[in-house]
Amino acid sequence: MKFLIVTLFLVSFSLAQAEETCNARATEKKLAGAAKTSFLKKCEKDARAACEVDDISKKTSGAAKEAHIKKCVKDSVGS
Repeated sequence: MKFLIVTLFLVSFSLAQAEETCNARATEKKLAGAAKTSFLKKCEKDARAACEVDDISKKTSGAAKEAHIKKCVKDSVGS
């Protein structure tokens, strides 16, 4: 049951990330310096967890799995 709740949370987080990147949210919050670095680090960690859950549903493995997760995280974090 806990896994299902965590999965649903991460998938909803992933969808929210698709709409707005971590960098965009940091800029919107007017973060700078250590606060921005900390925010981006946590946001990237959360995005990676959501991307891994998304990857589980796609059932990829090996290089395809790593490529999917890398692209997903990059898209979530933004530039």
